[in-house]
Amino acid sequence: MQLTEPLEFGKYYHIYNRGINSENLFKENRNHEHFLDLYNKHIEPIAETFAWCLLKNHFHLLVRIKSFEEILQSHGEYELKKIIAPHQSFGNLFNAYTKAINKGYNRHGALFERPFKRKLIDNDFYLRAVIKYIHYNPVNHGFCQHPIEYPWSSYETCISERPTKLKREKVVLLFENTENLKILHNQKENFDSLEQFLNL
Repeated sequence: MQLTEPLEFGKYYHIYNRGINSENLFKENRNHEHFLDLYNKHIEPIAETFAWCLLKNHFHLLVRIKSFEEILQSHGEYELKKIIAPHQSFGNLFNAYTKAINKGYNRHGALFERPFKRKLIDNDFYLRAVIKYIHYNPVNHGFCQHPIEYPWSSYETCISERPTKLKREKVVLLFENTENLKILHNQKENFDSLEQFLNL
């Protein structure tokens, strides 16, 4: 059995996974929308989101697990018994999504590889690099020429001013300002060394 590190409170993680046997996780637009709805339900209470991208057969997330105190503040006293370990919140998300896909497409069994992958990110250099890597994933897989063209990622939210739960101000500060974020996202780069760091 594969051992995985638990998600620690207050730490940043790149979380990613793919469909079992490379099966597509997202078959049509409403699947992406349902995954994001479930994400808001299960993950928003326990984590801050810095970047995300949903592709056909895999996804990438960059999150900061909230401190236990932060999670306590968002729960009423009557809800304290509902607080669970962060990795279980992600497990609940993936299980709920699997049930929906199995019901909607007449399939059964696991949908995601297990356990889900996670990589601790412990400095701003890698935080910034992983954000760009996540936004560039659709480009690297040939879905588009630039991150702005792909609808199922956080890039467009990062450069817009519309209301969002994404930690946009913190993301922009990592790149100094919005203009610099755009400039750096206009520059293609080789992600081989980053992928080695991320164990991809």
